[in-house]
Amino acid sequence: MLLEALSSAILGLALAWAATHRLPHRLPARAMVLSTGVAGALFGAFVMHSALDAGHVLLVLLGAVIVSVASLSLLLRPAGRLRRRSATA
Repeated sequence: MLLEALSSAILGLALAWAATHRLPHRLPARAMVLSTGVAGALFGAFVMHSALDAGHVLLVLLGAVIVSVASLSLLLRPAGRLRRRSATA
């Protein structure tokens, strides 16, 4: 269990670090992104471990990656300015 938690936290941190380097203009502050990636991965590992029980380490880590990526995707902002048309146009 401890190895799963540590591994999922490292995976979440790596995913968040990659996101901050790949999309820095579309994400908020780096500390927020890094903590969200780790928290998402730990939550995903907890849910998968609770659902599958011990002995499924790869599936637990896969669940951690999925939840971490999903939580990081919620932080993304639009790339450009949104064009809003007026109601009279």
